[in-house]
Amino acid sequence: MSDIFAPEGGWRVRILDMSGGAEDNIVEDVKGFPTLMQANAFARAYVRDSMELCRAPGLAPRDILAAWFAYGEDAHVLDAPDDGWRSANELATFSEQPACAEERDWRTLDPRREEE
Repeated sequence: MSDIFAPEGGWRVRILDMSGGAEDNIVEDVKGFPTLMQANAFARAYVRDSMELCRAPGLAPRDILAAWFAYGEDAHVLDAPDDGWRSANELATFSEQPACAEERDWRTLDPRREEE
């Protein structure tokens, strides 16, 4: 799949509440990403930030991961089954290696900020 074949209105990223607090765990769909690359980068940074919010001093990576599954938020690109970023591929690495601010900055990639 390429960005040439982006769905009408752009790519969408679905945010999921891992705690089950939202209906069907869906928090929201963020829409309007002009490229699949930007949607993937947003989803990755969003999950990276969520993982860091679950990190506490002294927690082992497995405990950070458990906290994320209990309280964190996941994200995936809709309509991109093969080329969309998947958190499952990087969760272990995220729990083992703290992120820098740039890796967590999903806000600069958010197409909603252009609406403000």
